[in-house]
Amino acid sequence: MIRICLADDQDLVRAGFGMVLGAQPDIEVVAEASDGDEVLPALARTPADLVLMDVRMARVDGIEATRRVVAAHPEVKVVVLTTYDLDSAVTAAIAAGASGFLLKDVTPEYLVEAVRTVHRGDAVVDPASTRRLLRQAAPLLDRTAEPARLADLTPRERDVLTLIGQGLTNAEIAAEHVVSEATVKTHVGHILAKTGSRDRVQAVVLAFRTGLVR
Repeated sequence: MIRICLADDQDLVRAGFGMVLGAQPDIEVVAEASDGDEVLPALARTPADLVLMDVRMARVDGIEATRRVVAAHPEVKVVVLTTYDLDSAVTAAIAAGASGFLLKDVTPEYLVEAVRTVHRGDAVVDPASTRRLLRQAAPLLDRTAEPARLADLTPRERDVLTLIGQGLTNAEIAAEHVVSEATVKTHVGHILAKTGSRDRVQAVVLAFRTGLVR
């Protein structure tokens, strides 16, 4: 069961997302927050696996709330909700540790699949979009940070991480190295484990931070 916390200052948005997600057999909405400052108390009362986080909230916005969640609960994934594609706040949220973003007009089917995708450790935006967002967020990222996190990677894993950062999908990486997609998935799993990256988006962030992708 995937446990969800909904954080949005609009009651109708929370109710709508709650109805869509709660109707799924493997998803349960266990907590809600109407502002960013309510997210941590909600998680303290009821643990969740994933937070759907609105960017714009009155007292504490989604960026700061994301930063707080990642710091206090690194095991919890955060997906940012925004009204506009390429909102600069979204890039800041990803830099703060969000696992991706969704537009608020997302279809119910895509919302459900996105939640499952993030719970598996993948991104909820296609790799090219993630790379585009991170390029916009580049001034927010410390490119000299944590080079030691790459020390345990094999040469092949470092190559795969570079290609992930360049926006290639698993299928494209498989074609590049003439291996199966299952082999690439294994490499990605090892990369996430060895670098301490929570998901594919954070692996892309690491590739930017360490200079593998410029």
